[in-house]
Amino acid sequence: MVKMLQVILFVLYAVLVGIFGLAAWRLRWALRRFRVKTLMTSKKTIDDLPSVSVCMPARNENHVMDDALRSVIASTYPKLEIIVLDDLSGDNTSALIKAYAHEGVRFVEGTPLPDGWLGKNHALEALAHEASGTYVLYMDVDTRIAPDTIEELVAYAQQENAAMVSVLPRRQDGPRASVLFSSLRYFWEIMFHRAESPATASGAWMIDRTVLLQRLGGFDTYKDAVQPESKLSAALMATNEYRFLIGTELLGVTYEKKWRSQLMTSVRLLFPLLHSRLLSAVVATLDVLIIASPLLIVLSGFVVGWSFNQAIAGALWLMYAGLYAVYAKRVWNRGWLLGGLLWGFIALQEAVLIMASAVLYKQNKVTWKGRLVSAKK
Repeated sequence: MVKMLQVILFVLYAVLVGIFGLAAWRLRWALRRFRVKTLMTSKKTIDDLPSVSVCMPARNENHVMDDALRSVIASTYPKLEIIVLDDLSGDNTSALIKAYAHEGVRFVEGTPLPDGWLGKNHALEALAHEASGTYVLYMDVDTRIAPDTIEELVAYAQQENAAMVSVLPRRQDGPRASVLFSSLRYFWEIMFHRAESPATASGAWMIDRTVLLQRLGGFDTYKDAVQPESKLSAALMATNEYRFLIGTELLGVTYEKKWRSQLMTSVRLLFPLLHSRLLSAVVATLDVLIIASPLLIVLSGFVVGWSFNQAIAGALWLMYAGLYAVYAKRVWNRGWLLGGLLWGFIALQEAVLIMASAVLYKQNKVTWKGRLVSAKK
């Protein structure tokens, strides 16, 4: 029995070393590929610059709307319009938006949700038709931008001949639970980026409005997709017109999202990203538990005593912690080292979120902003 256990542990350690090597190579490739090293402000005159419509869907967001609008209003981009759609909020979100009319913010009142549409998708579609800019920059209300962010995004899109660009926002706040125990949503996006399913960020993404409405047909094709921007990015990736960027201090795209909100978002996204297959969810959960297993073996030392196995597991845990710390250093302003050391607990949290997403979708209990969400295969 003891020999069998030793064989199992040896195989597990070998698998973990192999996964680590592959993950380290993949992360290095992604961090090099998705980075803007220098500012790329366009030298064009104002007359030559394309116009940009910043579009924000909002539903019961009075607690964060002020900061979001102020960051956009502070933008120095000269050809800009700001449109906010209130999606039938039950609080005073609409009144708050209207209070910024003197700052140039245009209020759009949402309409009842048609059959077959998810709420946010319907709001994004309505905003696209309200916009008049060459580009539409979609922003979540928990995203913040710097005064020159839009100028840099436009310059980058034109330099790359990209019809769509999305940005993974940085965390600028300090080491608190919402940072240290962030879900692995964007970590997976980066690690599993491929042409058929490219890494895509939802908080801030910009797309050519004509391409969106005329070539891609807007959101009608993806009206029930849990993450429609991923579908659009995949379509444009096929023609080499999509780019993904990891936010930097120079680019100035940041976000603040409470820990509970991150967990709810993960529950809403994970099962659909696994093609709404229960078997895929089980396999993914087991994979994450395997990656987290070194922490469990180390913790077992407090119960069964310390041995050579705990020492090897500890070394593997530190290897994976270092790998995650490299990622966290790029996307967090502070707390990345502590976040790395918490890697095992974060992985265990992710395993729970995957299964919670699968179970709740199967029970038809996943909601978003008070509306039921169903997962489509």
